[in-house]
Amino acid sequence: MTANPIRWSLHWQILLALLLSLLFGLLILPSMGDAAGSMETTCTFLGKLFMNALKMIIVPLIVASIISGVMRLGADKGVGRMGLKTLIYYTFSGAVAVIVGLLVVNLIGPGRVDPETAGAMLGKGAETASLQGLMGKVEGKGASDIVEIFLRMFPPNIVQAATDNGQLLGVITFSILFGIFIGKLKPEQQAAQHLFWDSTQEVMLKLTEFIIRFAPIGVFGLVTPVIYHAPFEELAGAILMFFLTVFLALSIHFFINLGLVLKFVGKIKPQDHYKGMAPVLLTAFSTASSSATLPLTMDTVEERAGVSNRTCSFTLPLGATVNMDGTALYECVVVIFIAQLYAAAGGVALTLGQQLLVVFLALTTSIGVAGIPSASLVAISVILPAVGLPVEAIGVVWVTDRILDMCRTAVNVFSDTVGAVIIARTEGEAPYENLELPISNAEH
Repeated sequence: MTANPIRWSLHWQILLALLLSLLFGLLILPSMGDAAGSMETTCTFLGKLFMNALKMIIVPLIVASIISGVMRLGADKGVGRMGLKTLIYYTFSGAVAVIVGLLVVNLIGPGRVDPETAGAMLGKGAETASLQGLMGKVEGKGASDIVEIFLRMFPPNIVQAATDNGQLLGVITFSILFGIFIGKLKPEQQAAQHLFWDSTQEVMLKLTEFIIRFAPIGVFGLVTPVIYHAPFEELAGAILMFFLTVFLALSIHFFINLGLVLKFVGKIKPQDHYKGMAPVLLTAFSTASSSATLPLTMDTVEERAGVSNRTCSFTLPLGATVNMDGTALYECVVVIFIAQLYAAAGGVALTLGQQLLVVFLALTTSIGVAGIPSASLVAISVILPAVGLPVEAIGVVWVTDRILDMCRTAVNVFSDTVGAVIIARTEGEAPYENLELPISNAEH
């Protein structure tokens, strides 16, 4: 009789993939010479294949999940109630995250350097090679673009908006309205719609589980080239302090703020949720995409946290698009950091009123541009002119953006999961209390 092979939980598989990425990116690839290019190409292919597979199912999964969830909510007139709770949580968590960022960057002051250093950094930032592509994306942006959030909720073509621009707000709005108006149909028509959308969602979840089996391979392919090209020699001085400031602020929000919300509002042991969401966090960190992580997020919150499909289907797709705690925090820190550099170089420091404006704009723009590539940098380009700073200064933080993007995405996604369990608790559910398997033994 042969022994059963040891099965590792998904988060351990992903963690191993991350460790292998470090090994290959820092040691093996640099020593391979000309062969490193072929290895990097292979990794890039594997990572892109995994990301494409995840992106392929995002729109149908969101549509099926939200319509199915709203139909169930409509049965007990709960759409408005849950929607209000979700909005309150997302607004509160985002505001707290931005305030933490504001406090930390003012306390540490990474941009308070000598005038020569500040001038050199600002000059180098404006000449960043990649800045030209970014400027093409942000040309013509302004604070008035916040109004565009509402226009994106009702695009003239939701299919084109989702595929060409990655704007999911329109898809979400359409799906919510579609689910609500199913409740206006005749009983026999409602039954047909329920059967169709419930079965469609079930198919999408099974397809999601299949794709997620390959997450460790995809993570290795995504992270290895990032580690290989990471400009560690440039992360020095003020840039390193900036990096550590963002990382510290994200950590405070991640461990303290969200942990306290879990404990005192959700009545949940924070360590259970951190442990249960490990696969989600590692995947979000690796892909740097809340939307691409959404399939795994929904599956994990439902299976590991014991949150009902009814709640997950409504809160998580919405959160992946509009709840951006880490992004909003990052935008605030970047703008204040750049302002500190200009003040050090002889400019005028931001007033309290201007800093509060930064807080407001960081919170609102993190929602409005969440679906755009380099979303945070584009959002920052909206905030800088509003407080009298040039957009070109974004180049100062370009070198750290990819790595910090991975960190802030993990915070974004974790906040979504916290929101799901909090709202589930207020709806009378009991997350983590009625699971068939303990978290440590759960397999996915």
